[in-house]
Amino acid sequence: MMENSSNLESPISNYQSPFSTRYASPAMRAIWSERNKRLLWRRIWVALAEAQHEMGIVTAEQLADLRARAGDVTPASIARALEIERDIQHDLMAEVRAFAEQCPVGGGIIHLGATSMDIEDNADALRLRDAMDLLAAALDELISALAAKVEQYADLPSMAFTHLQPAEPTTVGYRLAQYLQDVLMDREGLRACRAAIKGKGFKGAVGTSASYLELGDGERGRGEGRWDERRVLDKLGMEAFLAATQTYPRKQDWLVVNVLSGIAQSLYKFAFDLRVLQSPPIGEWAEPFGSKQVGSSAMPFKRNPINSEKIDSLARYLAGLPRVMWDNAAHSLLERTLDDSANRRVVIAEAFLGADEIIRVATRLIAGLRVNEAQISRNMQTYGPFAATERLLMALVKAGANRQEMHELIRGHSLSAWAKINNGESNPLIDALCSDPTVTQYIAG
Repeated sequence: MMENSSNLESPISNYQSPFSTRYASPAMRAIWSERNKRLLWRRIWVALAEAQHEMGIVTAEQLADLRARAGDVTPASIARALEIERDIQHDLMAEVRAFAEQCPVGGGIIHLGATSMDIEDNADALRLRDAMDLLAAALDELISALAAKVEQYADLPSMAFTHLQPAEPTTVGYRLAQYLQDVLMDREGLRACRAAIKGKGFKGAVGTSASYLELGDGERGRGEGRWDERRVLDKLGMEAFLAATQTYPRKQDWLVVNVLSGIAQSLYKFAFDLRVLQSPPIGEWAEPFGSKQVGSSAMPFKRNPINSEKIDSLARYLAGLPRVMWDNAAHSLLERTLDDSANRRVVIAEAFLGADEIIRVATRLIAGLRVNEAQISRNMQTYGPFAATERLLMALVKAGANRQEMHELIRGHSLSAWAKINNGESNPLIDALCSDPTVTQYIAG
């Protein structure tokens, strides 16, 4: 990440992602912030130094110096690290040097025995866990809001649509239950993925732990002097993959982003359905609309479903991100190539930021959902009679009528009724069937 101090001080003069200010919660932005990344790096360096102090490699004074300055990640310290990075072209080593400058006693042992990804990948695993915990809490809020609406409208009949055509009655609550069911599956997927998150551990340049074993006197080390990556992992409260190369398996990134894409998929459907149901020809549902909200710059009367459209727009973007992670995992040649590094800086953070925004907007839409019961009743009166024709057909056949003949008769009346509706008239189907002698000879009108 190449920036200079003026970039940090004058964001309006430089490009910023919409996720920097427009989308996602401050809490999710904080997790993926430059400051939090560097704080996590320093936390890992301190944990590594603690383990090496236990092995007799790092002194108490050196460790205390690192601990005292680990939280001093400020605009000035970041600017200093970026200044160093412009010269050396290595972001993590630039932070090592900036941190070391703050630590006159312990600075010389920062990153001892480690390779960059021992720090970066473990920090990423910690960020993945924190971000997934934040999304899990947001999903719980969404699930509660959906469950409340399912109960509220469980007995409110409305027309169901198949092929975007009126079909048979359902209830508003039952339709909402479909979205709830999808989100519950997403919640379980997120839980399982979160539980499986692991770091790289501390295995060095190609995963063999050679540098650490050298510091701990290799396999000959005894007692406190022997290297074991659990010394550091326990301090960080994390697990590591049993086998790793220079990085943790990039399949983990794909699995994580796939889960986020699944959440976006579920809420895309909800938002798209809401957009359809808000259209005036149906008019049964609507987004909450503020008293000062502007629907259109040109047409003052508009009440556009802008939040549902935002969900669908961000979800469409998120849907494409698993492919990038797939390629990163598949193309990680031998023990590691660097062709995943640049896109990981963008994709993983934006996948979480996008999912966060989608979930939170969906929760607001569900909580403030406007259900137009009068319009639902009008649509039932208009289209409900068609749904009754299947039951009528069954009753006629049970009374002795020929199924094929009755099907054709009902079809003819139905097409005639559709023509009347299309001309703006009320649905005449029930009256037409009740007055047809071919029907009434089997069933009294």
